[in-house]
Amino acid sequence: MEDDTWLSIGDLARRTGLAVKTIRYYADRGIVPPAGRNAAGHRRYRADSAARLTFVRTLRDLGLDLETIRKVVDREATLPDVAAQHADALAVQIRVLRIQRALLQAVTERGSTPEAMATVPALATMAERERRELINAFLGGVFGGAASDAAVHGIMRTLTPELPDEPEPEQITAWLELAELMQDNEFREVMVGVTDHFAADRAHHGAGVHRDTAAVMCDLVGPALTASVDPVSPEAAPVVDDVVAAFARIVDLPVGPQARRRLLDWVALVADPRRERYLELLAVVNGWSPPETLSPVFNWIERAVAAQQ
Repeated sequence: MEDDTWLSIGDLARRTGLAVKTIRYYADRGIVPPAGRNAAGHRRYRADSAARLTFVRTLRDLGLDLETIRKVVDREATLPDVAAQHADALAVQIRVLRIQRALLQAVTERGSTPEAMATVPALATMAERERRELINAFLGGVFGGAASDAAVHGIMRTLTPELPDEPEPEQITAWLELAELMQDNEFREVMVGVTDHFAADRAHHGAGVHRDTAAVMCDLVGPALTASVDPVSPEAAPVVDDVVAAFARIVDLPVGPQARRRLLDWVALVADPRRERYLELLAVVNGWSPPETLSPVFNWIERAVAAQQ
């Protein structure tokens, strides 16, 4: 160093902890150019170059590219603007990484085959518009023209998945399985059957407020479950009579074999494990509390009514 004003590239390296090669590269890119050269042609820098290099290293550690850094240090762009842009870019990268992690978790947990994996990335990376089209196609196929009914529309809303902008890995994994369920034609037919029962119930009772069939069945069977009444035992007979009578009133049929058959048909629909799985996955995607399982109620009714046919 010739005086206190000038620093050699070696001096800068010692002050900043950067390699001479790195400082030379920054100089060649115009980010920290030398202030001059000595008689031997060696680069010389001013004392403030050390602070500038430290600033550059900080920005590099934050992931900014060199051209953006040059604009910042040369005051062609403000640091707040650049930071905001970089934060937005990182948000996109984070979302992509979350999706990639969720895909890998899905492969691990589900033991996906190469064939099954063909559609997984597309489902996970769907844009909002594409997700909405898939959801609307499923719910539209399930509810059909009944969607104009205010009550039906409300049910559709409760069955609509809303993947957040920044989903957690488990939400993406749940969405993958949910999207596959929506494309399962057999499951769609199950849901159509459940919807048809609801529509018939509405038609019979009118648009007034009344309890749905599942709630009625839970009230009747709940005490028997709590008391551990065996569904095929004689003690179950009075409960079965009450269940059949209540269901007959709901579907506007006389109490008898036809009402029992209709009850078993309905139970087969609502007890389909895919329906309960849909509700579980929906809760994960939407960030809701896990739904209460009604499988014990449906299974009890199915066994008890079948035993007394």
